[in-house]
Amino acid sequence: MNELVSYEPATGAELWRGKVSDVDHEISVARASWAQWAAAPLNDRIDKLRSFANRVKVDSDKFADMIARETGKPLWEARSEVETVINKVDISIRAYAERTPQRRIDGKPGTRNALRHKPHGVLAVLGPYNFPAHLPNGHIVPALLAGNAIVFKPSEKTPAVGQMLVDYYHKAGVPSGVVRVVQGGPETGKALSASPDIDGLLFTGSAQTGIALNRQFATRPDKILALEMGGNNPIIVWDTNDIHSAAVLVVQSAFMSAGQRCTAARRMIVKDSLYDIIVPEVKRLADRLVIGEPYGEPAPFMGPVIDNDAADGLTESFLALMSHGGRPIRHMTRPVKGRPFVSPGIIDVTEMKERPDLELFGPLLQIIRVSEFDAAIDEANNTRFGLSASLIGGTAEQYNKFWANSRAGIVNWNSPTNGASSAAPFGGIGISGNHRPSAYYAADYCAYPVVSSEIEVPKAMIGIGLRDDEHVAVSADDISVGAK
Repeated sequence: MNELVSYEPATGAELWRGKVSDVDHEISVARASWAQWAAAPLNDRIDKLRSFANRVKVDSDKFADMIARETGKPLWEARSEVETVINKVDISIRAYAERTPQRRIDGKPGTRNALRHKPHGVLAVLGPYNFPAHLPNGHIVPALLAGNAIVFKPSEKTPAVGQMLVDYYHKAGVPSGVVRVVQGGPETGKALSASPDIDGLLFTGSAQTGIALNRQFATRPDKILALEMGGNNPIIVWDTNDIHSAAVLVVQSAFMSAGQRCTAARRMIVKDSLYDIIVPEVKRLADRLVIGEPYGEPAPFMGPVIDNDAADGLTESFLALMSHGGRPIRHMTRPVKGRPFVSPGIIDVTEMKERPDLELFGPLLQIIRVSEFDAAIDEANNTRFGLSASLIGGTAEQYNKFWANSRAGIVNWNSPTNGASSAAPFGGIGISGNHRPSAYYAADYCAYPVVSSEIEVPKAMIGIGLRDDEHVAVSADDISVGAK
């Protein structure tokens, strides 16, 4: 493949066309540019990143338009993504000062002990298509702030947004050699991750790809690897008097962004006695959701999924759940022929003997009935993933129990599973990540600590273990040795 083409999911129109990049060349440019960027004063890097944020802010309508058209997401959601790109700079500056500052530490009298952090070098960033600006930017900003150079490969499904993001860095004065974009498909990504000339890789995407990267880097402990790999996230609905609000939180968790969020609720675990009350309300709300193209009127709640392959996979998954004992509550349909719009699917899988532990990346909600709260927690934890989990309703005591026993990096009460704050750490356990949380904690993996003991004038002596006469030659017979 010598050329990459991007199409608008909602219309099928060609949006962008460009050449596949030379990975080795792009890495070599970043390698040659890194040292000068790393040696620049921190305030210089901060100024250029703030200029980047201002550039995006001035151009926010144009950037949001590109995001909406290339992903198919509603314009209001694309605008929200642009806001997160802008806000990431100030958040990262605060995180850098808090997580990786330069500071004095206690030591011996007369000795200056210092803690500083150094950048790794040239870092590869692999971005996803669901938030093609916000998520890679969440790696790039803190990495640049720490003094790293970046080689960024956008998803082959959203290359135009990736190119536009990098252009804003260059227009803001970040040296062109310090942020490079690599365009191409999976083979290009493999070439980038396998290069011996990168010092680490920051990844957001599927568990399948993340696990492959983890294996690939297993023999390279010298390279930093940060993985964010999504989830099979549970939302428990327990005793509550506000059924409508509970249903709204479920619908927001499961169907916002057409279910294409790594924190989206995939499994609704509901108390038996609430089932006949809450499930019809969730279905009623799902029936009312407007599905349409980004500029549709009225404004859509959700757009299409990324492409027809993704849509086909979701409808096939819904049918597979049905054929293995799932009871459909709301069928998943394809309302626009030839385009990847899918309606929200809801299916009761309580009676299935074996429920697939997969991240079905779209608007597909599985429902499981339980009778006891402990069983609800057990079911929530019945997954290899561990990103996000929410409890809707219940008492404070039940939430405390849920929080203490949930295997997830994000645990919420009466809040959706998605919509995590960029001012907090973001990451999960199990196969949701490799204990390198991003967002506010991204500073931790963008630099490594260096501890120094420093005295301006050398002054030292040996107080024990020396002969009185310093001029006596020492022979082998004079050296005390242990048992032979």
